Amino acid sequence: MSDQQLSLPENYDDFLSDLKERIRNAQLRAAIAVNQELVVLYWHIGREVLNKERSQGWGAKVVERLATDLKKAFPEMKGFSARNLRYMKTFAEAYPDESILQQLAARIPWFHNCVLLEKVKDAQARNWYIQQTIEQGWSRNVLTHYVESQLYQRQGASTTNFLQTLPQPQSDLAQQILRDPYNFDFLSLGDAAQERDLENALVNHIRDFLLELGVGFAFVGSQYPLHVSGKDFRIDLLFYHFRLHCFVVIDLKAVEFEPEFGGKMNFYVSAVDDLLRSENDQPTIGMILCKTHDKTIVEYSLRDVNKPIGVSTYQFRDALPDQLQGSLPTIEQLEMELEAAAQELKLDGTDEG
Repeated sequence: MSDQQLSLPENYDDFLSDLKERIRNAQLRAAIAVNQELVVLYWHIGREVLNKERSQGWGAKVVERLATDLKKAFPEMKGFSARNLRYMKTFAEAYPDESILQQLAARIPWFHNCVLLEKVKDAQARNWYIQQTIEQGWSRNVLTHYVESQLYQRQGASTTNFLQTLPQPQSDLAQQILRDPYNFDFLSLGDAAQERDLENALVNHIRDFLLELGVGFAFVGSQYPLHVSGKDFRIDLLFYHFRLHCFVVIDLKAVEFEPEFGGKMNFYVSAVDDLLRSENDQPTIGMILCKTHDKTIVEYSLRDVNKPIGVSTYQFRDALPDQLQGSLPTIEQLEMELEAAAQELKLDGTDEG
């Protein structure tokens, strides 16, 4: 029977849409549950092997034999390689308390955990990356990128006056979204680049720039015009942050921070508050991006400014440590990984170690 012959109820499309959403959510919950069971299983295996090594002196050859026997016993399951068994031991060492394991590490895919075990030795930093992965849905390659670019050390490191100019918890949230330094490794610019060169390059690579800025930023425009008292002014870059519910003004400087930069940004933020901000928006935030800055000079410059302003630096790929050169995935790879994050959650549990 064709759709034309079948008379459907008026609310059928809404009903179908709701069912589809319920099914998708159930599939996701099932994938998450399977992943949690797998991670907890690996933790138990790692703990038992670790105990045998400590109490009975098991060596590497025993682990190799164990891997072979487990693969024979469970040929349909992947993940029982000797290498993965060694990860399981390290995993059990890193999380001796199963309750903490259930709260954090068991909530992300196994090979996300392997990345963190291999690359992040500090437990507090590792837990931070886990929490961000849970909240942001980072895929393994995106997580690797952020770990290798030292996001944990850069997050919230911008010098600001937010505590004095924003109410809680807005001040803490605003501090968290700013980084220092920003890695512009996706740009082919040298240290001699001028401000307009930097601005044009960032606009031409806006998706790359948004990825570095972090989740929540939406691009409004470049050289955004402001008409104040018969005069025209232009903002280098204007964004809106959906988590903070506010405009973010970015002023680019290809030189070291100077105190007068704060006064100019104070003007921009005040103008955006009056001309663009609605009654539902939080106070506008200003971000000054400089080549370098002296923290003490920045603090003095912002101390008595009544608008929320942060100052950060930026660096190009040539400024990255040698061990990171050439190791970062391309932006295209990162975008593909972001889009595939939900799918990877389902597949990671069955990958070979």
